[in-house]
Amino acid sequence: MLEAIAESRKGRFIAPPNPAVGCVIVRDGIEIARGYTHAPGSAHAEIDAINNAKKAGLSVEGATFYVTLEPCSHYGRTPPCALRLIQEKAARVVAALRDPNPLVAGKGLAMLEQAGIQVDCGVCRQEAYEANIGFLTRMQRSTPWVRMKTAASLDGRTALANGQSQWITGPQARRAGHLLRAQAQGILTGIGTVLADDPQMNVRLEGDYPNPVKYVVDRWAQTPLGARILQGRPCVIFAGKSADSAKIAALEQAGAEVRIVDETAAGLDLHAVIASIGADAVNELHVEAGAGLSGALLAAGLVDEIVCFCAPCLMGEGLPIARLPQCQTMDQVERWRFCDVCRVGEDLQLTLRKN
Repeated sequence: MLEAIAESRKGRFIAPPNPAVGCVIVRDGIEIARGYTHAPGSAHAEIDAINNAKKAGLSVEGATFYVTLEPCSHYGRTPPCALRLIQEKAARVVAALRDPNPLVAGKGLAMLEQAGIQVDCGVCRQEAYEANIGFLTRMQRSTPWVRMKTAASLDGRTALANGQSQWITGPQARRAGHLLRAQAQGILTGIGTVLADDPQMNVRLEGDYPNPVKYVVDRWAQTPLGARILQGRPCVIFAGKSADSAKIAALEQAGAEVRIVDETAAGLDLHAVIASIGADAVNELHVEAGAGLSGALLAAGLVDEIVCFCAPCLMGEGLPIARLPQCQTMDQVERWRFCDVCRVGEDLQLTLRKN
């Protein structure tokens, strides 16, 4: 199953909004073939593995299929994988996880059992969950896995007091940050970052990496018509009901999609923003924003994971990672836990999740 999970990672950039699934076919203790889920409308992992076996002139009849997620049972862009396993006369199917997708949700495993195929579920459950955390999160709560990425100095500064920030971290850390962008289907920033930095928010890596859809929290529709964030991939701007209708029309004419969401005393309703992004079938949402939006997302409890690239430097007075409400006592401090700490070039990559 661990080999199937490793195989699944080959599809993490191309499979979404589908889950990135891996499959290994074994008979008599010998691996016959393996496969992974390709782009939507293409072969799922089980079918890819079967095709690879047939290309090698090998039969899969009587084999055991190790899959990282329950085989699908419905007709979508492709026929049901469970039906194909029955047709190929699989002897056993070992799944890491039951699929929470309401269209599947146990139906695939039941279909296999009814056909007389031995089914086991729950092998390497946690590892498989991590490999598909975005898809599984979206299926369970209809919102994406929200990952906030930041680059900061040892004293927690993301920019100098005058706004300069290029570059706090080294090239290896910046490349790792772009890989996180490519892994996500959406990238979120705020109007403050757009006005200050004019970012394009694309993936700047060698190779064929996808670019995420760009989202901007822009209450009063202030995004300049010539902003680089409007170039390339689609850009969705979230504005409030108080935004100027002429500015909204101009942004739409420039190619942006403007979505109106409710306003609160502090700004836009960020819960509505994240829900709207989830409705776009975004499994993983990558957040690169300034202290204001980052703090608002954290205060609203909307961030699932923080990835901080920490540089071995001290910057003194400057901009913080996030602006948060002031705590009066230590028991008010929100605690996170380190999930992973690794060195990336001269910097540290710190991955944290809620306690």
